[in-house]
Amino acid sequence: MTTPAPARTTEPPREVDVTPELARALLAEQHPDLADLPIVHVEDGWDNAMFRLGGALALRMPRRRPGGWLIAVEQTWLPRLAPRLPLPTPSPLRVGQPGHGYPFRWSVVPWLDGEPTDRAPPGPDQGEVLAAFLSALHQPAPDDAPRNVYRGSIALAERVDAFEQRHREAEAMHGPLDSALRGAWEAGAAAPIDAPRTWFHGDLHGRNVLVKDGRFAGVIDWGDMAAGDAACDLASVWLLLPHREARRRAMAAYPASEATWARARGWAALMIVMLLAIADNPRMAAMALRMMQWLSDGP
Repeated sequence: MTTPAPARTTEPPREVDVTPELARALLAEQHPDLADLPIVHVEDGWDNAMFRLGGALALRMPRRRPGGWLIAVEQTWLPRLAPRLPLPTPSPLRVGQPGHGYPFRWSVVPWLDGEPTDRAPPGPDQGEVLAAFLSALHQPAPDDAPRNVYRGSIALAERVDAFEQRHREAEAMHGPLDSALRGAWEAGAAAPIDAPRTWFHGDLHGRNVLVKDGRFAGVIDWGDMAAGDAACDLASVWLLLPHREARRRAMAAYPASEATWARARGWAALMIVMLLAIADNPRMAAMALRMMQWLSDGP
């Protein structure tokens, strides 16, 4: 009997066609002082379309329903956290409402200069910079902070089915994966949660952190922010830092238990297999293959 091939994960289709013309019409109606600025499409993410607005601003506009939920989280909570963070964020400057047949809220945010880390890697001196950012972010969250049912608001062990499925998909596409990946996953899933409940970003991979001239220059895409186990963010040590010494220095600068670092490696392993399993995005796969090597190299 032939075993069926595992399903392939693909980026979801857009539910709404977000165009510069639509953006200009919404601006003209709701923020007319900005409506004459040049609008240039920059990129479509998993959930949102991004446009540059003039020289100093950007538009973040959901293109499917989950993006609408995530942008509401950003609009509500990021302005409260951003002032204490040592790296720039696209904290919403203005909020847009549905209109002209467009069903979602949207944001006017500051434009952040820099390139994603998968295209402009941080230098070897950036380990402590990452640790300082994470320390500033990982502070106690209020009782009504959002909960993320896919990231740090749940125990890593609750994601075992997702890990196994994505691991199978990734191996079907890329061949056998480094055994260190499974080792990190199993150790992380078994490690107890011994850290307090704090804020976390939830999606700190190479396309959501910016670098300029070798230095971290900003952190974007805050829709997954929530409260729970910050180990899901500490995974970024292996998702963002290509230099082993930078990873070592980041860990030294961020005091955490061995169990917390084990969970962080486990969250890194989960993120890597999820990115590797995206069938129609070679950029994500290339980024994840590098991350897998960094996780294998340690520390």
